[in-house]
Amino acid sequence: MNNPQTIFLILIGIITLKFLLDTVFSILNAQYFNKPIPEVLNGIYNEAEYLKSQKYKKENHRFSLITNTFTFVITLLFFLLDGFAFVDSIAKKFSTNTIGVTLLFFGIIFIASDLISLPFSYYKTFVIEEKFGFNKSTLKTFITDKIKGWLMLLVIGGGLLALITWFYQITTTNFWLFSWAIISVFSIFINLFYSKLIVPIFNKQIPLEDGELKKAIQSFSEKVGFKINNIYVIDGSKRSTKANAYFSGFGSQKRITLYDTLINDLDTNEIVAVLAHEIGHYKKKHIIYNLILSILLTGFTFYILSLLIGNTLLSQALGVQEASFHIGLIAFTILYSPISEFTNLIVNKLSRIFEYQADNYAKKQYNAKALISALKKLAKNNLSNLTPHPLYVKFYYSHPTLLQRILNLKK
Repeated sequence: MNNPQTIFLILIGIITLKFLLDTVFSILNAQYFNKPIPEVLNGIYNEAEYLKSQKYKKENHRFSLITNTFTFVITLLFFLLDGFAFVDSIAKKFSTNTIGVTLLFFGIIFIASDLISLPFSYYKTFVIEEKFGFNKSTLKTFITDKIKGWLMLLVIGGGLLALITWFYQITTTNFWLFSWAIISVFSIFINLFYSKLIVPIFNKQIPLEDGELKKAIQSFSEKVGFKINNIYVIDGSKRSTKANAYFSGFGSQKRITLYDTLINDLDTNEIVAVLAHEIGHYKKKHIIYNLILSILLTGFTFYILSLLIGNTLLSQALGVQEASFHIGLIAFTILYSPISEFTNLIVNKLSRIFEYQADNYAKKQYNAKALISALKKLAKNNLSNLTPHPLYVKFYYSHPTLLQRILNLKK
């Protein structure tokens, strides 16, 4: 592989194969949309609701095929027309500093790709989600979310990218150790303070008010020896009717966050059952295990990157004659993607195991029937796919299917 043209063809091949596999899996999954609902799940939808869920799945499937095909074609054209070399030349007109060029290069590509995908994002939110009664977002919220997202990427993403580029400049082959360290520290920091620092930028959070629900949560928490003082309600209804709950942080920073839509959709027993599941994740140390795995995979990725990043052939494959960090990073990301797909398979498999363990914790410590009832209601309200293709589940699902979870809870 000592020819830039060969590397270029390999890059195109990887991108094409990924697109084809995603398309095949999506079509396979769509063929299961009309399969009969398993007997265990009967009663979740009435006939009208089931027809609505079918239409929702099919419309999202068609939309996904269109957007993925469009993205694939644009990406191919960008490669074939030496788009990376063109953006590289623009960045170098505005800066001669390596860090400056890197930030400008990725900034131009990100903003351009985000603007190109903007109509699709708008259509998804204000046409499809609106049509099926999910969207609660306004145009103002949609726009401000975009601007806030760009600013966060500029500050956080730009800052981390600048540091990594600087490490590469001063240490070359050993930069991966420093980069791994800074990303690991950042990951731990975000795990601890995500709800305090990031969430308030987009949503309002208020402490759960005193009442039956708070009393029930505190009673269960005391019973299982889980000290929690931070129970918050987030205004998820600001954007969507879909419900959720999550657990974040660890140690003194642990926090339970309930979507206001969840409180509206479920009764007290069902909400406590959902929280018992989330507490199960904490008790089983899943948050710590996931963090450690993420840090190890990040270190492995940076190490492989350090072996390839200085190779002139990577830059030449994308039309830039001199080796450069930012062009090499683009080529590496694509070359590494098959490994990334494999590790994602493992991570998703592990995640599904963790979900079973958290369900089992809720079943043992609280009430299996209440959790089953909650899962059924959430599936119904979100028009969830009750009959996904098994292969699609293995490759893309981080959670077991509703059927698998209920069968496990009924054991």
